[in-house]
Amino acid sequence: MGHGGNNVIPNVHFRKVNGCQSGRNNRVFMRTWLNQAGRKKRRANTRKEKAAKIFPRPAAGLLRPLVHPPTQRYNMKVRLGKGFTLDELKEAKIPRKFAKTIGIAVDHRRRNRCTESLQANVERLKLYMSKLLLFPKKSGAKGVKKGDTPRSELQNVAQNTLKEIIPVPKPQKRIKARAITEEEKSESAYKKLKKARTAAHYQGERIKKAKEAAAKET
Repeated sequence: MGHGGNNVIPNVHFRKVNGCQSGRNNRVFMRTWLNQAGRKKRRANTRKEKAAKIFPRPAAGLLRPLVHPPTQRYNMKVRLGKGFTLDELKEAKIPRKFAKTIGIAVDHRRRNRCTESLQANVERLKLYMSKLLLFPKKSGAKGVKKGDTPRSELQNVAQNTLKEIIPVPKPQKRIKARAITEEEKSESAYKKLKKARTAAHYQGERIKKAKEAAAKET
C-alpha cells in the first residue's frame, strides 16, 4: 500500500473463509424460519376467535372511507382513511352520533377537497346502509326500537369476514388498443388549450366592457 493519500486502515476479519471454518464462523448470520407455518396457523386462529367474539359485527371492525394519500408521489392511489367527514355523513343523511353506534368511523378533522371524493364516500355509506342489519339490543317486543331490522330477517345471518367491509375498488391498469375514431382525429388538443388560454387572458377586459355597457344602459 502506498503513502499517496489518507486511506482507510485495513481491518478485515475474514469471517466467510473457505474450508472447515466457514460453517463455524458463518452460523451466526444464518436465520431459520421453521415456525412460519405455525405462525400462519396461529394468526388464522386469532382472526377466527376475534370474529366469533364480535359476532354478528363485521370482523374488519369499522367502515372506513376511500382517501387519496398526500404528496404528488402517492396521490394517484386510493386507500382506506381514518373516518368519514361530517359533510359526507350529512350528505348521506346519517347523524354523526348515530354513525358511531352502527360501525361507521368518523373523523371530524378531515376535509373534502373535491366533489368527486365526497360523492364516492357518500355512495360507499349508502351501500353500507342498504346492507346493514341492526339487531335489537334487548329481547322481547319492548326491546325493538325504530330502525331495527325485523327478527324474521335476522335468522342465519352470515358474518362479514372480509379484510375490508367494502373492498377498495382496484383501478383498471391496462387499456386495450383500439382504432382512433374520426371525432378524435378531427379534435385538436392544442387548439382547445389555445382557446382557453386566450379566453383567460382577455377575461378581465370582457368583464370591464360588460360593466361599462351595463352602466351606460342604466
